Amino acid sequence: MALFRKILIANRGEIALRIQRTCRELGIPTVAVHSTADSNAMHVRLADESVCIGPPPAKESYLNVPALLSAAMISGADAIHPGYGFLSENADFAETVEAHGLAFIGPSPEHIRTMGDKVAAKAAMATLGVPLVEGSEGVVPDLAAARALASRLGYPLLLKAASGGGGRGMKLAADVAELEEAWPVARAEARAAFGNDAVYIEKYLERPRHVEVQVLADVHGRVVHLGERDCSLQRRHQKLLEEAGSPALSAEQRDALGATATAALARLGYRNAGTLEFLYQDGRFAFIEMNTRLQVEHPVTEMVCGLDLVREQIRIAAGERLGYRQSDIRLSGHAIECRITAEDPETFQPSPGRVTAFHAPGGPGVRVDSALYAGSVVPPYYDSLVAKLIVHAPTRADAVARMRRALAECAIVGISTTLPLHQRIVEAPDFQAGDYDIRWLERFVATA
Repeated sequence: MALFRKILIANRGEIALRIQRTCRELGIPTVAVHSTADSNAMHVRLADESVCIGPPPAKESYLNVPALLSAAMISGADAIHPGYGFLSENADFAETVEAHGLAFIGPSPEHIRTMGDKVAAKAAMATLGVPLVEGSEGVVPDLAAARALASRLGYPLLLKAASGGGGRGMKLAADVAELEEAWPVARAEARAAFGNDAVYIEKYLERPRHVEVQVLADVHGRVVHLGERDCSLQRRHQKLLEEAGSPALSAEQRDALGATATAALARLGYRNAGTLEFLYQDGRFAFIEMNTRLQVEHPVTEMVCGLDLVREQIRIAAGERLGYRQSDIRLSGHAIECRITAEDPETFQPSPGRVTAFHAPGGPGVRVDSALYAGSVVPPYYDSLVAKLIVHAPTRADAVARMRRALAECAIVGISTTLPLHQRIVEAPDFQAGDYDIRWLERFVATA
């Protein structure tokens, strides 16, 4: 018997296609939704059925909750998978889905809501014994309070939006003058991006790495972690390359971090997939946020642990037990993912348009997650990610060599992409040595 009768995928592009593939293997029909700009997209072409939900702007289509629910009802779907982005971490959407008698393939609305508020998330993790970056205990109410906190913590400091993400509403202050200048700007950006101008403050770490732990939890109380990913290679707080595991961690550190994450989420009563994100510097970890959804970079975890994370999400949402314990999880080899975006590799200006030719690399240990095909159109309305190139090999050195070879084979013609930048990154001595931090890529790009 199928886990669900039919699953509507409330997303587009490569992640919609990724979810479709697992559903097909499970024997579950899928419903693709699409805007008029995506009528000929690959996720629409390969779905069992499709429903147009609106014009190109996301707020009128992929963020249009009544249209999504109507599509689910008329198609007979009994579950919705949100993918990542769009409504995947919208607690109100998850709540509405469940109120209409549908299964939401993700965490509970309560956990999405708590972890979506960065201040509430930090407070929850503090009570669960998870280490935090030193900073304010909650929202900083005004500039006077910010000055007082700064005098106690010392500079430099980061101002961060309580409802934020992706670097929006984040400002660095190296002294009191910069704090006074950054305060109104951070609040204005937070208000514009998230409808909430609440700001909190953290101590600024000079050269941390961004390390995150992938966790799965079923509704019966079993929680396991699937190792860590190093996501330090970022530009403007957007990840460009990830690897599993982190070249900075020892096996003992990996086990300790995983144990901390699983213990916290077990006490929280969390369900489904989730990722706890940490900054790592000088041998110490500090929690920064939790993502209550499938991550863009989930394939590197799949490559080293041998599990299909989408399959596990669907099984958990259907009430099934995880079929394994922590002692059963075996991490094998090393995996690297390059996010290929439709942007100029030097200026990072968006480059939408028609793809006239697309050649995906192959060979041992190579995976490509993409919805591109020759003749497909990359519209200007959505995220610029067009392909994820993932490799797996027995060792990190082998994985780097394999990625170098796979990038050389990959061809996307008709639009500009960041393929040349990734080719430069994998040739860099610092990357090959695994010696980088979250600000390394900004310095590397600046020297181009």
